[in-house]
Amino acid sequence: MYAAYFGLREPPFAITPDPSYVYPSRHHQEALAHLLYGTDEDGGFVQLTGEVGTGKTTLVRALLEQRLDGVDIALCLNPRLTVEELLAVVCDELGASYPREHQTLKPLLDALNEHLLRTHAAGRRTVLIIDEAQNLSREVLEQIRLLTNLETAKHKLLRIILVGQPELRRLLARPDLRQLAQRITARHHLSPLDSRETAAYIDHRLRIAGGRADLFTSGARRAVHRCSGGIPRLINVISDRALLGAYSQGVRRVTAGTVRRAAREALRGEGTGGRMLAFWQALQRMIPIRPAVPKPASDGARKQRVRPWLALGTGLAGLGMIGFGFWLSHAKPPPVDPTPSPVVDPAPSQPPTTTSAGPVPASAASAASDPLALVSLLRRFREDDTNNRLLAVWGVTQTPGAGAAFCEWVKTQDLRCLTGRDDWDMLRRFNRPAVLRLTINPGGIPTAALLRTLKGDEATLEIAGQAVTVPLAQLAPLWTGQYLLLWRPQIDLLLIGPGNTGEAVRWLRRRLALAADQPSPEPLSATFDSALGKQLRVFQQDNGLQPDGLAGGRTLVLLNNLTPTPDTPALDQPAQDR
Repeated sequence: MYAAYFGLREPPFAITPDPSYVYPSRHHQEALAHLLYGTDEDGGFVQLTGEVGTGKTTLVRALLEQRLDGVDIALCLNPRLTVEELLAVVCDELGASYPREHQTLKPLLDALNEHLLRTHAAGRRTVLIIDEAQNLSREVLEQIRLLTNLETAKHKLLRIILVGQPELRRLLARPDLRQLAQRITARHHLSPLDSRETAAYIDHRLRIAGGRADLFTSGARRAVHRCSGGIPRLINVISDRALLGAYSQGVRRVTAGTVRRAAREALRGEGTGGRMLAFWQALQRMIPIRPAVPKPASDGARKQRVRPWLALGTGLAGLGMIGFGFWLSHAKPPPVDPTPSPVVDPAPSQPPTTTSAGPVPASAASAASDPLALVSLLRRFREDDTNNRLLAVWGVTQTPGAGAAFCEWVKTQDLRCLTGRDDWDMLRRFNRPAVLRLTINPGGIPTAALLRTLKGDEATLEIAGQAVTVPLAQLAPLWTGQYLLLWRPQIDLLLIGPGNTGEAVRWLRRRLALAADQPSPEPLSATFDSALGKQLRVFQQDNGLQPDGLAGGRTLVLLNNLTPTPDTPALDQPAQDR
């Protein structure tokens, strides 16, 4: 409902466990490292716990997105099973055949053990992940313990990861389950986000959805943290309702007051009563009505009482405000702004246009030297199809169909989106054409333009198929710092970190050696170890990235630049050379 109004590609605060929205807080990075450890060669029994809504299931989905080399994963999402049912689920997930009729324990165990031995001989590892593990029965937990006995002389055949709420810790602390608890080799409890992380979390999700980082005021971010306690799921629920509230009020930014009203409606029930209460409290802030404050008196003197007439007046005023609030709560929301942002247009409809489309019009030529002319040109062509033009730069002539999410669709072209909020220096480092989110003042009209080249103190934009070169000083006041660029992965793994093994790790070692102007070590280890993590952090710090020791999209783009493929467009190339 509100996505187009705020220029969003999609609602940014959906509560589904979408791995693309994972916010890499310190706690979440540590949790993901524990999950990766559980899939490693020496991984054993891992326990991950956290309060409801802290993002455990989302991290599991992020792990599955890793496409770990040589790893087979069985995922159990419904742990309220008998022992036989659990083993049948594991066999089904792994593709192990077993007798379908008259399921008993021994045939299931034999089938699973035979499958595990076969995959181990083929050099593959098998991992069982059980979500909502706090619901496991005592009998099933005992069987899980026995599954850890499936092993060779040197290796466990089955690695197990238990994911659950804090009750899981209390469950495994029971004396009769101490044998199972003793086998757990790694534990991590996922904590809620603090105030700073909550603000960064909100910005992160807005950025992924293509929205402006300033949609929430600083006070609104603090209010979200106070109302949610830093629980990501509650942050999503409150923030989603707050955006809906801002839309219904016809405002462009979410304030602390909007957040508080959203939290009351989302967390304490909805309906007319909740809306009336919200309006009553909002109007109280606009027209404060307070009881009489007693004047300072000597020790032992009684405090003055509120005069009856003032109390009566307060009550009558309150009734009037409630009636006014009831009227407002039934008012129709304002119409949606029909001008969505080109950066996040989910369903481009016009074919891409190249810069060879005819001579530059006079308005474009004058925009190169006149700031007002540039603003006028941007306002005139703010519906220009920048996403499809960006595809054309990469040689992609197809366009997403109606209703397709742009960044999902580009995966079919072996491309990936990278969005963020950075400065000119970081765009130079990425060296990719990008769609820039711009704001035309006055009025804050959202628009976008395709950045084709960036050289020295000048940028060349493509507007309505025409190339316009403008000074950065002229463009800087209009650019929000947000961008969307495309890149083509050179490896299958899009997040490399502790626990990963295989060719992607070797590729990372080669690139880091090249960046350091050193020869690649031989033989190349396929395991991500602490030494490699240290090299990666040095590279990230040298290139203006957060040194988190995880090679994600931003890091991979910079590593790709060390040996770019011939068809990769770049900002430092003239448009006609592409």
